[in-house]
Amino acid sequence: MKALYFDGRLALRDLPMPRPKQGEALVRVRRAGICGTDREILKGYSAFQGVPGHEFVGEVVECENANWRGKRVVGEINVSCGECNLCLWGLGKHCPRRTVIGIVNRDGAFAEFLTLPVENLHEVPASIEDEVAVFVEPLAAATEFLSEANVSPAVKTAVLGDGRLGLLVAQVLKHAHADVTLFGRHDFKRKLADAWGVRTVPAGQPLEEGRYALVVEAAGSPAGLADALRLVEPRGTVVMKSTFREPARFDTAKLVVDEIRLVGSRCGDFSVALGLLAEGAIKVRELVSRTFPLEQGLEAFQYLERPSCLKVLLAPSPA
Repeated sequence: MKALYFDGRLALRDLPMPRPKQGEALVRVRRAGICGTDREILKGYSAFQGVPGHEFVGEVVECENANWRGKRVVGEINVSCGECNLCLWGLGKHCPRRTVIGIVNRDGAFAEFLTLPVENLHEVPASIEDEVAVFVEPLAAATEFLSEANVSPAVKTAVLGDGRLGLLVAQVLKHAHADVTLFGRHDFKRKLADAWGVRTVPAGQPLEEGRYALVVEAAGSPAGLADALRLVEPRGTVVMKSTFREPARFDTAKLVVDEIRLVGSRCGDFSVALGLLAEGAIKVRELVSRTFPLEQGLEAFQYLERPSCLKVLLAPSPA
């Protein structure tokens, strides 16, 4: 099969067809999305070698359970051992022996085929097209913090970053009836948010320090955390969504003196994301800048560097 392979250098290769183990399915990838984590992997994040990519929609072509064959699916990215204490407590995404497709010791979605345990799969309703379904994983991540956040119209919230994830988080907060402001660097991206009813502030303006009870950092750079800490009010919460290779440096005295709650946030509930997309509550089509065939994967990564680009998809096989 054809795949993009990274071993310090990204290249298109012909690789052996993956074979599903017991309890796994072989999935033909129909669409895959390139995200910020994939770009960080090419810079050395997670020391990953193999086939990157973790956002995908595909079709099950081989599975012991005949009920899954032919189903269009998305897949949760963490493959846990199922036996350790964290797994038994329902925290499999933190399993110390887990693999993560396209990120940790498991080949991912920038290929014609991949394998995943059946328990990781979610069937995609017919009403959700491939170009929308490929957003299930990032949208699930964008909703993950809501269960712990005190979101209401009276709670002032801020989102730092107008990239793909920031725009999803802003929509999620708006759908949850939050008073949300998006801070971003790009006029056309802020115009998208404006059209969705999200208040926006261009980067470069003085930050409204200490005014927000909840700040979600989705800036994609270490500097975003320092800005988030300036925006949050005493006893407020900062949710950190970005992953990047470089360490984030900030003044820890701010956390202590103002009693700030700093929360890391990663993977979320796929069922919640599928529900939001099925009802049309979150707009994602406007985020797709271009779709490339898998054979042009290197060009796709270069295209993503354009400031005008939001989301780039790969098409390993026809939809």
